[in-house]
Amino acid sequence: MVLGLGTGSTAAFVVDKIGALIKSGGLTDIVGVPTSKRTQEQAASLGIPLSTLDAHPHLDLAIDGADEVDPNLDLVKGRGGALLREKMVEAASDKFVVVVDDSKLVSGLGGSGLAMPVEVVQFCWNYNLVRLQELFKEEGCEAKLRLDGSGKPYVTDNSNYIVDLYFTTPIKDSGAAGKEIAALEGVVEHGLFLDMATAVIIAGGDGFDRLGLIFVLDTLDKASALVLITIPIMLKLLNELLHSAYSARKTAINKQNGVSRWRQRRCSVLGVSSKRSSL
Repeated sequence: MVLGLGTGSTAAFVVDKIGALIKSGGLTDIVGVPTSKRTQEQAASLGIPLSTLDAHPHLDLAIDGADEVDPNLDLVKGRGGALLREKMVEAASDKFVVVVDDSKLVSGLGGSGLAMPVEVVQFCWNYNLVRLQELFKEEGCEAKLRLDGSGKPYVTDNSNYIVDLYFTTPIKDSGAAGKEIAALEGVVEHGLFLDMATAVIIAGGDGFDRLGLIFVLDTLDKASALVLITIPIMLKLLNELLHSAYSARKTAINKQNGVSRWRQRRCSVLGVSSKRSSL
């Protein structure tokens, strides 16, 4: 099984658990493809066998977090700076499972008011910053060059800069926006991950229903709770991806943080919202 290893706080806990399971013999025949240098270093330190897209251009499954999720299961990713490699690995995966807490749910992408990253070449970066801001005047966009802790431009694993876009209103047409951003010379990649997620696993203050088991996050450290939720589902996916498809049911999720009602979606017996392909 070739597994895409995501980047970020949620993904880091998943990688830790995968390493522990490999060490204990609970997981075998796993090869990981990391989406950043820091994930590569973490996975290598845990003894997880690693590879690349060059050697494994086709992955069975990728697991990662997200910064925003809209009702169409479209995503904003890349606030951790790894958007290019994340998109390459996750686009090459048969299944892409996203794990978030319910604070990441938005009615429209850009709706959180937090950064939507765009990776650009260093050459004439300000030229592209101005052009990106002009693209989204109607959304009240403000474009800022991302800086590191020392106040210098943040440099990605690919030696590029990141321009963060901040919106006062959600992006009206994320598909059109993605095409317009990608068409700008000097833009390497953007943080709109559209029509890519197979499933989104949502943890919230009301708990998470998985085959009748409720994990109540209010009583657990959030990071630990996400691991408890993610790993059993991941193992189930790993076990069954190459065998039978999951049965499906429909559900509607009511949220109070700007998402009044999520669309009815196909859900596996694990309570996973499915989009790109049936699990």
